Amino acid sequence: MQPEKNNVSKQENAWWFIIARDQIVLQPQGNFIPYGNLDDLPFPEALANNVKKIGDYDSSPCYLIVLQEKLDVGLGEYFPLRSLLGQIHDLLFDLAGRAFQVALFYQTHQYCGKCGNKMHAINWETAMKCYHCQHRCYPRVSPCVIVGIRKGKEILLAVHHRHLKQNNPVFTVLAGFVEAGETLEMCVEREVYEESRIRVKNIEYISSQPWPFPHSLMMGFFAEYESGEIKIDKNELVEAAWYHIDNLPVLPNNGTIARKLINKMVEQCKVAI
Repeated sequence: MQPEKNNVSKQENAWWFIIARDQIVLQPQGNFIPYGNLDDLPFPEALANNVKKIGDYDSSPCYLIVLQEKLDVGLGEYFPLRSLLGQIHDLLFDLAGRAFQVALFYQTHQYCGKCGNKMHAINWETAMKCYHCQHRCYPRVSPCVIVGIRKGKEILLAVHHRHLKQNNPVFTVLAGFVEAGETLEMCVEREVYEESRIRVKNIEYISSQPWPFPHSLMMGFFAEYESGEIKIDKNELVEAAWYHIDNLPVLPNNGTIARKLINKMVEQCKVAI
C-alpha cells in the first residue's frame, strides 16, 4: 500500500475508524463502521486534524483517529474489535484490524529503542523516526502458521487454554509463530509435533488473514496425517482429538481463518466420500 498524505476534504465521504483504549466506535446498523463527510458528522472538527489515512474501501478513503479517552463522538458506542468478526465484509474487517495495528504502533513507539530519544511520526508513510540517531521503525507484523490436519474423514481439533470457556470450550486447529530462520513449512511441522506429537505430510498453502490481536499475519495450510499418537503439550493445549466431519464440536466464529480452514476441509472430505 502506497503511503498517502492526510488531506481530508469536508465534503468527502469516508470511513471513520475511531479507536480509544483498545475499542472502536461502531454504529448499530449497516456496516457498523461510521461513514460520511465532515460536514455531516457530529464529532468535533478538531478531531479531523489528527487523522491517518489507512486505505480505501468501496471507493471511499478510510481514516484512523486515535483518542486517549473514550470521548462521546456522537456516532455510536465503543466495542472490542472481535465483535466485528463475521459481521462485516472481510476487507472492511481487515481495514479495522489495520486501524488497530497502526494505533498500537504509534502508542508503543513513542521513544527510540536504540538511543532512547523521542520518536516522531513521518507524515508520508506509516513510520516513526528518531532524528537524534536516525533510527526508523515500522509497524510490527508477526508471521504465524495455522494448519488444518486431515486423517481420512477426521479432522484434528484442539482446545487451547485461551479458548477454554466454562462448559462451552471452542475447538480449533493448531497454530504457532514462525521462528527466526524457519520456513513456513518447517514451522507447520514443528508446531504440530510440539503441540500434539503428530507428524504430518503433504503440506499445502491455502490462504492468509491479517490477525490484529495484536499484530499477526496468519498463513493457513492443510496437511495430512502421517504418523504418531496424540500427546498434547499441556502448556499449550487443554485437549486434542480426531473428530469425524459429521460430529464436530463447538468451532471458532465465522470470519476467522481457523473456521474457514475447517469448513474447507469438511467440504473436501464430503467430495472425497
